[in-house]
Amino acid sequence: EVQLQASGGGSVQHGGSLRLSCTASMFDMDYYAVGWFRQAPGKEREGVSCIDSASSGDVTYYANAVKGRFAIFRDKAENMLFLQMNSLKPEDTAVYFCATDYQYDCNNWQSDYWSQWGQGTQVTVSS
Repeated sequence: EVQLQASGGGSVQHGGSLRLSCTASMFDMDYYAVGWFRQAPGKEREGVSCIDSASSGDVTYYANAVKGRFAIFRDKAENMLFLQMNSLKPEDTAVYFCATDYQYDCNNWQSDYWSQWGQGTQVTVSS
């Protein structure tokens, strides 16, 4: 069974940067589409970003709210997934999760079908 673990969260000021990491066991991060999601207090979980499998071209997708500020990428050698977050805003405050569903691409990635979730990491952005 796949085990995912997100890390790298913390507290930053408005305009700051953080890089989140996602490690996996029993899972080839390069082989399937993987995504980042977040959940703010009192709000529903939302999709942040997704990257297709390597065989599908590593195409990346972003929620409109983070486009141009966040970047998703993999380190194949380390079998890790990252989310580089720049120009952070207070509304980015949330618990961030990485996830997969053993799909090869990110079709409908913002839908609620993802089945494998890691423990989240807290990101807090102060104004």
